[in-house]
Amino acid sequence: MDGFTYYNLFETKGIEYIIIIAFLLLIIPFWSLINKPLRLTDKIRRSFSTLTASILRVPQGVFFSDKHTWTHLEKSGNARVGIDDLLLHLTGSVNVTLVKEPGAIVSKGEVISVIDHEGKKLNIVSPISGEISGVNRNLNNELLHEDPYGRGWLVSIKPTDWKSEISSYHIASDATGWLGSELDRFKDFLAVSAGKYTNESAAVYMQDGGELVDYPLSSMPAEVWCNFEREFLK
Repeated sequence: MDGFTYYNLFETKGIEYIIIIAFLLLIIPFWSLINKPLRLTDKIRRSFSTLTASILRVPQGVFFSDKHTWTHLEKSGNARVGIDDLLLHLTGSVNVTLVKEPGAIVSKGEVISVIDHEGKKLNIVSPISGEISGVNRNLNNELLHEDPYGRGWLVSIKPTDWKSEISSYHIASDATGWLGSELDRFKDFLAVSAGKYTNESAAVYMQDGGELVDYPLSSMPAEVWCNFEREFLK
């Protein structure tokens, strides 16, 4: 046909352009997906995990304070101190800052560390009084979650009033029951806080059957963390 020129697309660079365009069309949404805020990926992950009292680790020889720290007296006479498993299951991954050094004198209820999740912070207070005899220089989020009552300890304290200060703490089966009741109390707290400080209902943080998803505080705003600290840690 006069005036008509036929080009074989496969003999020109046209096919290369088509491949490049197709690649871009595929990579752009994929890149957007993997770079969405962590909140979305956290929700997807949490939807497969359920937080119940039965999954909480409760060593039988450890004393639990009502501020969600634990303490255990060693043969040396020093007491190790750490964060309980329930608090870690509520917050998710955290950075830990130890605010006391060996030799410092602390009182029961005094801040010994700060945990931080994306700028949202909680002050962790000491369950006993005494002199800081050691700090865990190797502490990180992985150790804290993998072994909270062992390698994930925070500080070691030489206690000055051990017997009287631990007298009201929870141990063994009493600790198991108390942590379960604290989990129920958190559900009530969440029912109020979710509606007050977020655009979501508490149901977003629940599985079928009314059980909590794991790490519910991780995606909640700083105001909820402040209220949680006031009600559960002070």
